[in-house]
Amino acid sequence: MDVPLVRLAGYQGQDSILTEALQLLAQQLQDSSWGLPVDCEADVTASQEKAAALFDSVERGTRQMAYMASGYLSARVSELAVLDLPFSVADRGAALAALDGRAGDLLSQAVAEQSGFHVLAFWDNGFRHMSNAVHPIRHPQDCAGLIIRTLDSANYRAALGALGFDPITTDVKDLVRAVATGDVHAQENPLTNFLNFGLWKHHPHVSLTQHYFGVLLLVCSRSWYSALSDAQRDTLSQAVAVATRAQRHHAQAQDAIALAQLKRHGVHIVPPEEIDLAAMRLATQEVAQRQRETLSADLLSAYFSESPQ
Repeated sequence: MDVPLVRLAGYQGQDSILTEALQLLAQQLQDSSWGLPVDCEADVTASQEKAAALFDSVERGTRQMAYMASGYLSARVSELAVLDLPFSVADRGAALAALDGRAGDLLSQAVAEQSGFHVLAFWDNGFRHMSNAVHPIRHPQDCAGLIIRTLDSANYRAALGALGFDPITTDVKDLVRAVATGDVHAQENPLTNFLNFGLWKHHPHVSLTQHYFGVLLLVCSRSWYSALSDAQRDTLSQAVAVATRAQRHHAQAQDAIALAQLKRHGVHIVPPEEIDLAAMRLATQEVAQRQRETLSADLLSAYFSESPQ
């Protein structure tokens, strides 16, 4: 009888801290008593597959594990909007602690009930900042009229639109092309992505807005997970814990490394103290309030109890 191959996949290049963590997870499983062969595909976009297709393949069970930015799933799992409240998280450690506790339990349950995914862990995707090719962004009025690329999240688009941007969505596969051709004037991402995707070559202005703390869901097919033995689940849990600790450590360390490298590349960095963050919060306040009204008090308390707004 053939032993089923367990397929892990991601959507970033070899230098990505996410790729590193996914490969570590695969290695942990291979070195354990897991009992199933593991294949790890670092970047599906290198073969022109869209990230959205990767997520679909995991949900269908043709692949078994992947990471995904939470915003990609928030249209289907409304509870994930708690992670998309603009300018709401200042302390990544507190946010991650909440996700390791009751907030994470509530979100994992919601994902299981409303999709074909099982959440294995919450990974650190870093604070998101803005880059553009036109001028430094310090005030909401600096955003006016700029076309900004963001991920496929209605919540992200609403907040960026409230700042004055004209937000559009592209798949990760098309991000670099959209920036390089000037189809978009601006984009928003963690600093590590500015480097790994080479966005700094086209966008000389970066504003450290920290408008979102990005959370990644490490997910697997729920039907596949349900079919695992207790021993296999225990082994998987241990491997996920090792990979998650390493991923979070490297994500935090990478911020300082990426910032230094961007400065060496000659990118103009606008620090938080030179940005009118109060005006940006005010501009997105109504959007944030509408999102909060869709969320339970229990979930809001669980996520923000250690990270007050």
